[in-house]
Amino acid sequence: MELTNTFTVPAPVDEAWARLLDVPAIAPCLPGATLTDSDGDSFTGTVKVKLGPISLTYKGTGRIAERDDAAHRAVIEASGRETRGPGTASATITATLAPEGDGTRVDVHTDLAVTGRPAQFGRGMLGDVSARLLDQFAACLADQLRPSAPEPATAPVASGTAPVADVPATAPEHAAVPEEAAPIDLFEVTGARETLQRALPYVAAFAVGVLVAAVVGRLRRGRTG
Repeated sequence: MELTNTFTVPAPVDEAWARLLDVPAIAPCLPGATLTDSDGDSFTGTVKVKLGPISLTYKGTGRIAERDDAAHRAVIEASGRETRGPGTASATITATLAPEGDGTRVDVHTDLAVTGRPAQFGRGMLGDVSARLLDQFAACLADQLRPSAPEPATAPVASGTAPVADVPATAPEHAAVPEEAAPIDLFEVTGARETLQRALPYVAAFAVGVLVAAVVGRLRRGRTG
């Protein structure tokens, strides 16, 4: 099954490309997804999807297949497996960035292959869900890329004021523990309650693919930079 989605962000293409590859910055924008591990060219993440009382967790891995920094184009291969069930999903994702006005257009083509329960699920519903998830991601990314408002000027300290106490040294940093993302709630995303249970693996595969696309691009760039 093939899906095509497009969104725009309010930043020049080079800035948008760099931000899309900055995993720590964009991780909070990925619905339901958590990056759990990385080792060389191998990457692992989880995606949680909720449908009322029903929840599914997918564990996914991926690798970069093609990358063209000059053309702002990347092809990512990702796969996911349900942690408590037999369902599997794989995705090949092609993302291309191009200037559009003062911003950047991002074209995403996803080729999904799924086994298990979603075999009878329709393309129309999946396309709607994937578009809504990308809208959420794009809105969050746009907020990150908007210029920050200038900080108000600080009033000068009057002479004779008591000296400011020394600020204690910052506590030593510890290894960051991945913050678990809230699950994707399909009722909130679509408002539909019928047939959505069969969509859970599809949605998880799509979100895992988006996660892996960002993670692989960022970490690969760090290795080759």
